Amino acid sequence: MSGYAWLSLTTDYGLSDGFVAACHGVVARMAPAVRMIDVTHLVPPGNVARGAAVLAQTVGHLPPAVHVGVVDPGVGTARRGVALGTPGGVLVGPDNGLLPPAASVLGGVTGAVELTSPEWFPDPSRTFHGRDVFAPAAARFALGAALTEAGPVIDPATLVRLPEPVFVEGAGWLEAEVLTVDHFGNVQLAAPGSALRRLGPVVRIGARRAVRGGTFGDAPTGDLVVFADSADRLAVAVNGGRADALLGVTPGDVLRLE
Repeated sequence: MSGYAWLSLTTDYGLSDGFVAACHGVVARMAPAVRMIDVTHLVPPGNVARGAAVLAQTVGHLPPAVHVGVVDPGVGTARRGVALGTPGGVLVGPDNGLLPPAASVLGGVTGAVELTSPEWFPDPSRTFHGRDVFAPAAARFALGAALTEAGPVIDPATLVRLPEPVFVEGAGWLEAEVLTVDHFGNVQLAAPGSALRRLGPVVRIGARRAVRGGTFGDAPTGDLVVFADSADRLAVAVNGGRADALLGVTPGDVLRLE
């Protein structure tokens, strides 16, 4: 393995503590030439599905890298820490469903190991694997270490995967789970952007009316628009407002559009 010049970090650590800086520091001490990209540290605490969606929708736009994901409500329990090899990079984090969607974007899992090497992780904290397991493993992979140096090979089929989100459609209608709500209140659905073509020019969402469009300004100010977003997912927005508030939805809810 030749190594990577870049390392990305996606967590739910927030910005008010020193957790992110500690992870940066571990990488900087071990691999000072590796450049780091902070994807986000504002994943809602413990929200694995949101972290998985953000990671999967971002890694394809980054340079080949080691990608660390830490949204880990099971830290210190029997859940595994893993590293996944893919054609487009290495993913490091907990085995709780966070990493497989990003692995699919990067070409699929070509190898997987459990992070258990006592030489690599001599005395990790029970509660801060981001600093003591995932960051040092990522630094070593960036420097060119092989996956198998970090621990035993595991069958990719045994990796924890999140349930498939709800998406069904019929003649002129569809029902789709809310995947994410972004900083602006835009509601991203578990439906491909191509589903937009199968809806009429005016779309009903419960008691609300929306227009079918291509961008936010295609609806009058304060009104709803249904469009294919930059991740090629069907999404609902309000021109100048928050669709999540207007519709009263959060991730995991199911919307019917017709």
